Amino acid sequence: MEHNRIVLVTGASRGIGAEVAHQLAGPDTHVIVNYREKAKRADAVADAIRSAGGHASTLGADISDAASATAMFEEIASRFGRLDALVLNASGGLELGADPGYAMRLNRDAQRRLAQLAMPLLPQGGHIVFVTSHQAHFYPYKAVPKGYAAVAASKRAGEATLHAMRPEFARAGIHFTIVSGDMIDGTIIVRLLERRDPEAVDTRRAHAPLPTVDEFAAAIAQAATAPNPSGIVYVGGADYLMTA
Repeated sequence: MEHNRIVLVTGASRGIGAEVAHQLAGPDTHVIVNYREKAKRADAVADAIRSAGGHASTLGADISDAASATAMFEEIASRFGRLDALVLNASGGLELGADPGYAMRLNRDAQRRLAQLAMPLLPQGGHIVFVTSHQAHFYPYKAVPKGYAAVAASKRAGEATLHAMRPEFARAGIHFTIVSGDMIDGTIIVRLLERRDPEAVDTRRAHAPLPTVDEFAAAIAQAATAPNPSGIVYVGGADYLMTA
């Protein structure tokens, strides 16, 4: 079946990625729900999209592994022949037992690799969206919760690496947008941070209501579909944007 748009959302088996997939899907858009190992969760996301009248499929790949990432894009090329938008949502580094280099491999190296693999499939007017947090985007100029520095540094490095690719994106006519959000209420990241540094989370909540998953996902979906998206979109955390 032909679709007007083909969209890949990484890390879409739960949380923000799943909600982005829901918001992007529709009668004219096929969303590819990427997952690393939670196939049942990914299937549930795709099933819900189809039940709502949209189009979706799942595609497993460990994006931190070069061969797995390459195979994923070969499958997309073989099945669809193109990709209209890539949402770089998957990230990590807070997992128990992760080796010291994992955060950089996932949050920097994998993001660059996925963008490079996607470019030949993206038409003029295509979109690449990198999802990050204020805690990473403003690193190291703003304090981060305890235990989050390695993740913040790696995501900041990933953003910088993609930013350096802007001339390539521009020559290809590809829109590139960074969507940065304050701590997002209801996400696994906030739950993990509440265990490690509850004071940091309480401070953010005391400043202003945290953005919801729906609100953050809506900003990401907008960046992935707008004809002329902004280069960067901020969601919540107005105090981060104030200059001294």
